[in-house]
Amino acid sequence: MKGNVKILLVAVATFLLSSMAFAAEGGAKTEGFAALAAGIGIGIAALGGALGQGRTAAAALEGIARNPAAAGKLFVPMILGLALIESLVILAWLVCFVKL
Repeated sequence: MKGNVKILLVAVATFLLSSMAFAAEGGAKTEGFAALAAGIGIGIAALGGALGQGRTAAAALEGIARNPAAAGKLFVPMILGLALIESLVILAWLVCFVKL
């Protein structure tokens, strides 16, 4: 009987004191994961931007190699496309840092 009372008192004390343990701030642990997620997000955005820029440059150079007279007509759209691709990478960078 004494053993059951002791177990019951320990269980009640654990139940009542557990709220203090769960009341601790948990924000400090998530900051590291948020930084990791931002780094992965920026890395994926940079990878996608680099692949897009590589394909844009390859297509423009292939077009110029086939028809050198079209170099002037291909240069401006290529630069515009590269600028838009780079702006998406910069936008992803800003979104990742705003979310931190």
